[in-house]
Amino acid sequence: MTGPTPHHFTTFDGHRRIASGPLPENALALRRALQAGAAGPVLVFDDSTGRSIDLDTSGTEAEVVARSAARAAQLAAPQLASGGSGEVGEGIEAAEPRGRGRPKLGVVAREVTLLPRHWDWLATQPGGASVALRKLVEQARRDTAGRDRSRAASERAYHFMVAIAGDLPGFEEASRALFASDLAGFARQIAAWPADVREHALRLADSNA
Repeated sequence: MTGPTPHHFTTFDGHRRIASGPLPENALALRRALQAGAAGPVLVFDDSTGRSIDLDTSGTEAEVVARSAARAAQLAAPQLASGGSGEVGEGIEAAEPRGRGRPKLGVVAREVTLLPRHWDWLATQPGGASVALRKLVEQARRDTAGRDRSRAASERAYHFMVAIAGDLPGFEEASRALFASDLAGFARQIAAWPADVREHALRLADSNA
């Protein structure tokens, strides 16, 4: 099973998948489906979150492509700003003045509130508070990486399911299995769902994405 790639989108007409790939391709599929009087609802999903997004399909196809490309760039911006998985020291404290030859880490200045004993401990650490906090955050991220991926996968699959499969049999049982990280049970509960919906839900639930 292969998980979704960043900035990948999928369009459904009802329970039938009609497009999958970059946002402009999905925007054109949406436009053509609406023009053809699709039974719908026709929904475009951001596969990185499982949420549906609204697109403007007015104007020419070239205009639709241009707008959707710009929208895709906007959706990608938050991840790009954080370096995808995040850079060391991100969002903790301003970098200390750089010495000669010292690389810029791309840190961001934000307020951190701690008890006096925490500041006292940080002050004794090699490199000072900034370096110690960065190390602590990176260690915590490594320790929880698997759980974080699993939770993110469950949430994106659930968002998709709520939008498109809330009235399908076994929805509640499937949701419980999903958030219990019981993927085998999840697959059993959705086995009778329309093929495209079932396959996409399983794909989004893949924590190895």
